[in-house]
Amino acid sequence: MKANWFKGILSGLIAIAAILFRSQVAHHVKVLSNNIHIVGWVSALVVLTTGIVCARNLGAAIGELVTNRKFWSAGAGVRIVITGFGYVIVLISALSLVGISLGRLLVSVGLLGVILGIAAQQSLGNFFAALVLLVAHPYSVGDFVEIRSGGIGTLKAKILETGLTYVTIQTDEGILKIPNSVMLSAAIGKPNES
Repeated sequence: MKANWFKGILSGLIAIAAILFRSQVAHHVKVLSNNIHIVGWVSALVVLTTGIVCARNLGAAIGELVTNRKFWSAGAGVRIVITGFGYVIVLISALSLVGISLGRLLVSVGLLGVILGIAAQQSLGNFFAALVLLVAHPYSVGDFVEIRSGGIGTLKAKILETGLTYVTIQTDEGILKIPNSVMLSAAIGKPNES
């Protein structure tokens, strides 16, 4: 895990240095416009390569950290989210270094985000419910709980697995997968021993 932190931070510092180098060259070299384009492309290439390494390693390190904190199945999801967010930052940085207008790009991405958000509303609801459950931590894997919800009634179950979209439980009737949004809105507690 320490190797991921070290690689991630080192590659992130190299990417930041490439961005600062490009801005300093642009500030001092205004006569030779062809050279500034070459410096921009080289800087963008350095930012892309080191930024991807940074995002992957920091995503893996933070995913391992979450995995070690009793929420073992969420570690992979947290790693994916952080790595994806890092990729977006790296791509935007690289595009700005080569002079591509970010205003139009952001408008297009925003419109695409609204369309995808409407299309994936249920999945996104389960994902954000997983994040809330990760922070609130009302149960752990292996706990025996009673779940009360209007949609599913009352269930006594053992928590087998927690993920980014659903929770897997073991009931007397078998294994069920309950969406995180249902688990977030349900009353969850220890069952009575009567």
